Amino acid sequence: MDNNFDSVLDMYLFEANSLLEQLDDILLRAENQQAFDKECVDEIFRIMHTIKGSSAMMQYNSIMTISHKIEDLFFFIRENGIDHKFNEELVNLVFKFTDFIKGEISKIEEGKELEENLEEFEAEIQGFLQIISNRGSAQEEAAAALSTQGKEVSAVADEETEKKYAIKIIFDDDIGMENLRAFMIVNQLKESGIEFSYKPENVETLSETSQDIAKDGFYVFISDSDSVDPAVGVVREALNVKNYTVLEYTDQPSEKKQTQEKTSDETDKNNQIKVAAPVKAEKGEPSSKHSKQNLITVNLSKLDKLVNIVGELVIAESMVAADSEIKKLNLDSFTKSTRQMRKLTDELQDIVMSLRMVPVSGIFQKMKRIVRDMGKELGKDVELVLSGEETEIDKTIVDGISDPIMHLVRNAMDHGIESEEDRINKGKNKKGTIMLSASNTGGEIHITVEDDGRGFNLKKILSKAKSKEMLTKPESEYTPKEIFQFLMLPGFSTNDTVTEYSGRGVGMDVVKSNVEKVGGTVVLDSKEDVGTVITFKIPLTLTIVSGMQIVVGGSEFIIPIKNIQQSFRTVEDDIIHNTDGGEMILIREKCYPVARLNEIFNIPTEITKVDDGILILVESGDSSICLFVDSIIGEQQVVVKPMPPMLTKYSLKEAGISGCSILGDGSINLILDIGNLIESM
Repeated sequence: MDNNFDSVLDMYLFEANSLLEQLDDILLRAENQQAFDKECVDEIFRIMHTIKGSSAMMQYNSIMTISHKIEDLFFFIRENGIDHKFNEELVNLVFKFTDFIKGEISKIEEGKELEENLEEFEAEIQGFLQIISNRGSAQEEAAAALSTQGKEVSAVADEETEKKYAIKIIFDDDIGMENLRAFMIVNQLKESGIEFSYKPENVETLSETSQDIAKDGFYVFISDSDSVDPAVGVVREALNVKNYTVLEYTDQPSEKKQTQEKTSDETDKNNQIKVAAPVKAEKGEPSSKHSKQNLITVNLSKLDKLVNIVGELVIAESMVAADSEIKKLNLDSFTKSTRQMRKLTDELQDIVMSLRMVPVSGIFQKMKRIVRDMGKELGKDVELVLSGEETEIDKTIVDGISDPIMHLVRNAMDHGIESEEDRINKGKNKKGTIMLSASNTGGEIHITVEDDGRGFNLKKILSKAKSKEMLTKPESEYTPKEIFQFLMLPGFSTNDTVTEYSGRGVGMDVVKSNVEKVGGTVVLDSKEDVGTVITFKIPLTLTIVSGMQIVVGGSEFIIPIKNIQQSFRTVEDDIIHNTDGGEMILIREKCYPVARLNEIFNIPTEITKVDDGILILVESGDSSICLFVDSIIGEQQVVVKPMPPMLTKYSLKEAGISGCSILGDGSINLILDIGNLIESM
């Protein structure tokens, strides 16, 4: 497969997936409004028409066929309307076949063979068309719809038409797949509502037409003079168009009406066109009405490479600034230059990171479909409320948290939200509510899944943990937060029965694992019969972070700035000693545990007295501790590098290490994961 086709395939997959997401949203809106208005029907027709055309271009027959059938169905509805009593059945039918299309797209992405036996699917759509038409056979209705749909102007001018126009389109040299380029223009013209015809015909199915188009050009025929300018606008905006010419012509077979010949007449024998006063416009000519390619689609792998290069640039800049030999020269000009270099590097880093930022609305919108389908399956009336959809986050992180959010929404629907009868008995609104919200707190993104369901029963969780021999101390000593942590363990489930959606012991542990993979933490809070709130606290980006470089013995570590509240010196008299030997310190009338990093990581150090070291108050989620370290070197912009694969078996993240970084002097510093460090204590 050549790179040219790879590029086209990527664009096809991106467009198809985007359109299917739009379609889900339209169907949910129609179902909520209990009506398919004209705008809704037109949008669905347009989406299916586009998917049909692009699938035909790519020769994915299964997707093309089903899309075409749904397009025919909505063409009939657009022309004849539909009784509201069929609305729910129509929504279910379209959802069924869009799911089929999504499945076929997944097969394409995985390199699998597509479905070939489509008779049953086609018959179901035709059967529904017959029901809503209430007359004739389904085949007759489909044929009638297609007949009405084909109102394009013939390639040969009607003898009663006095004047017609043509646009001759020439594509870029050696661009390849000229027939598919032409078919894309055809689709765009159809979407604009222009009546037209074109030659060569069957460009979507006959690859041989590419040679004809490359040799003679692609012709679009228009009979209405008012449609010429809009059609030219479509052609001007099309990709890979080298130039185009607007032609005015008379029909040769007609003897009834002929236009006056002009001095610049010449005949195009292939199309029987008499050219009069041709107007030629080169691609890219200045125009106040059009600005091309304000937006482009970039493969994420290219952005990843760019981010990696910027990361290496940050390291190289640090190496130059930290070079001991250069520092000895004490050059003011060099110091100013390095400051400017750091400023430009920071700006470049911000721009590159912004390129990867996407809104969380894509994930949130997908949850509407899950709530809708599960609500019907489980007989629950649930409203999904979305907030902060415009919040942006790194594309890689978005991909990592999509499944965890889906897990939580499914759990909330399955055993979070009670049945209507139970809710009424508890004095609640019979309609349940699930809220998805996102907010930017500056250093990290908070994504919350909240429901007003039954919440978690602490006693039940504790009893389950006891039966699995998970308790390490008396039941009475467990705090609610510690009890909730059992839910995050592999294989732990409070469900007594296995359902389609939960109870298999797979869920919250997967959520926690996936969120931690993107550097985040999970905070769970719940009140019985009130509801549950689960919050993801995740970094804005994974690649470059601001950190504080610290020293413990002969080792250096990086603490992410977002986790640091303050650093300070104290004296031994301020330390409170517990009966079990633990140390605590009172800060602003609140006690915090003191954790000595040299003891946690078994690092020999001469700094053992509190008076000689530094305390750093750090936080993660709702938890805070004071870390005791030897000294602080200063703040650093560091590039996060993953740990070598050979070390993954040691569960370093659970021990409080999230990665490493190469500094300007060539040294390697470990980056602390404060959340897991607190949990491991």
